[in-house]
Amino acid sequence: MSIEFRQVVKRVDSDTHIYETDLRLEQGGFNVLLGTTLSGKTTLLRLMAGLEAPSSGQIWFEGKNVTGVPVQKRSVSMVYQQFINYPNFNVFSNIASPLKVARVPKVDIERKVEKIAGLLKLDNLLGRYPSELSGGQQQRIAIARALVKDSRLVLLDEPLANLDYKLREELRDEMPKLFADTGSTVVYSTTEPLEALMLGGHTATVDQGRISQYGLTSEGYRYPDNLTSARVFSDPPINTAQVRKQGGRFFLNQSVSWLAPRSLRSLEDDIYTMAIRPHHLMLNADKSGAIRVDAKVKIAELSGSESVIHVDVDGNDWVSECHGIHPFDTGDRTEIYMQVDRCLYFDQQQQLIRG
Repeated sequence: MSIEFRQVVKRVDSDTHIYETDLRLEQGGFNVLLGTTLSGKTTLLRLMAGLEAPSSGQIWFEGKNVTGVPVQKRSVSMVYQQFINYPNFNVFSNIASPLKVARVPKVDIERKVEKIAGLLKLDNLLGRYPSELSGGQQQRIAIARALVKDSRLVLLDEPLANLDYKLREELRDEMPKLFADTGSTVVYSTTEPLEALMLGGHTATVDQGRISQYGLTSEGYRYPDNLTSARVFSDPPINTAQVRKQGGRFFLNQSVSWLAPRSLRSLEDDIYTMAIRPHHLMLNADKSGAIRVDAKVKIAELSGSESVIHVDVDGNDWVSECHGIHPFDTGDRTEIYMQVDRCLYFDQQQQLIRG
């Protein structure tokens, strides 16, 4: 058994922070909580840690009901976005602090600290104090302290957000490997869909205090159960529009239509919600099966070698994300090409229609 929520609700005064939730995370694996800021991710982590108690329901861990058990009596480590270190301890002592509390032999402490410090590129900083380090270095200390403790449950609340880009990329690759052989259940919260995909494992999409989906990260991205999950798992925002199915075709408007996928051609004629990710809207027709759609430019953002173009398409606010520099002025008319084989379709209850 892993960490499990059974009908858990969290209220603060008259506000509901977490609505009734049933969730069992993968044991001994990497689990991601993906959602926007204030979606409820940190509250879920604090409930798992025992820093907060649920208003109702139960929390189980490894087959035991731990509801109400204080954090000090749990085998848990937690790393926050804002690093927390002991200012009067040097780096070595900060990392070693949980081992000293647990009365681990000195020789084992030195071995473990040196190993973790090497992984996080802190081995040449062990004699320094937090005030002498950058914010990124201090955050790495907090991560190292969680790793060295060998906790059964490790909770990481956006731990890479304050690190520089290069180190963040390196640690994204290393993070699952760091925990792979520990047997610990790891829960990692992030606002970034790309980060969830890079980390792999299993992902729970979180929206306004509710879990909208949980499963393999790659499956959640490719086949979101519902429109909420699709929106959570897309940055820039996923594009949506009401489309009409008639016969064997979907119609965006009178002049734009496409052949329905073979598996959906028997679908009842009706109005559905179509969704397509920004990188499947292109500014040139370099993909077979892409159809042309006329658009009016609202905003053009250039970022490195990427262009993010906000457009109006038949009254819908859409975003195209594509490689290359494509300068536009507000109000320009352009054409974009939609890879209709990448479209997702949702019924009137916003549930994915699977072919």
